[in-house]
Amino acid sequence: MTTLERLAEWKAVGTISQAQHDTLVALVRKERVSVYFELSALLYLGVLSFVGGLGWTMRAYVVNLGDAAILSVLTAIVAAAFYYCFAKAGPYANTEVESPNLALDYVLYLGCLVLSSELGYVEYRFHIFDHWHHHLLIVSVIFGALAYRFDNRFVLSLALSSLAGWLGLRISGFDVVSADPLRFTALIYGAFVAGIGTWLSGQGIKAHFLDVYLHLATHVVLAALASGIGEPGMGLAYLAALLSLCGASIMLGLRYRKFAFVTYGILYGYGAISFKLLEVLGGPTEIFFYGVTTGTIVLIALVVLARRFGREE
Repeated sequence: MTTLERLAEWKAVGTISQAQHDTLVALVRKERVSVYFELSALLYLGVLSFVGGLGWTMRAYVVNLGDAAILSVLTAIVAAAFYYCFAKAGPYANTEVESPNLALDYVLYLGCLVLSSELGYVEYRFHIFDHWHHHLLIVSVIFGALAYRFDNRFVLSLALSSLAGWLGLRISGFDVVSADPLRFTALIYGAFVAGIGTWLSGQGIKAHFLDVYLHLATHVVLAALASGIGEPGMGLAYLAALLSLCGASIMLGLRYRKFAFVTYGILYGYGAISFKLLEVLGGPTEIFFYGVTTGTIVLIALVVLARRFGREE
């Protein structure tokens, strides 16, 4: 039996999906195979490495270079990046817009990261915001506007993450000792992100961005609730809320064919239940067998669901 025949057999029995079959057949026949995602990942890593190098240079040579030289270089990079993006991009549209070339998304990402670094450097050196870290709020607004202007999900993620960072730092700025205010802020933030994303999608404004909002909101809310299940007194309330939302995530994920949300619900729910059960289990042997047995069951369940989603899509 040839390799192509085996691949056809595996596709027929559901071992591999149609997309996987097509990719493997192209490799066997030595046809051209797209490496777009691999190149994209390398380019994004290259941008991150470049910005990381800039940050290291600023910290290591700030005395020798001086504030004026560092800020001049950073401003020039930001200005050049944004000029390129506005010059090359097409007009704004509420629908999904394809990037005119491969470089634009990465140049935009570079400009945003360097801008964030520059504002952080200004705050670090001159404290113009009186240690309130309002530069995170500023970049959040700027990144959000740029994400919609250039239809870029990565920049939208930066905007939402910067907003989350600003909220966390603002709460900690009041020297709050209890974690409950942080959890409450995280829950409000998650609800706000999910709500604004749903509203914008309903208005027909970049409806394809909705997944970005929902992924982030789901993680934040579930993580906030999971962090409270060990609290005395309120732990059971956090656990009940977490399991309820995990169940909703699983059901909605199945209904709307979003496997990631099914995975979130299963993993967060499994982690929460395991945490409570491990409190009452005896010695290390019981814990070991519990972890191996239940972990295997959860893994098999995820694999089966992934194959089911793959066949139906």
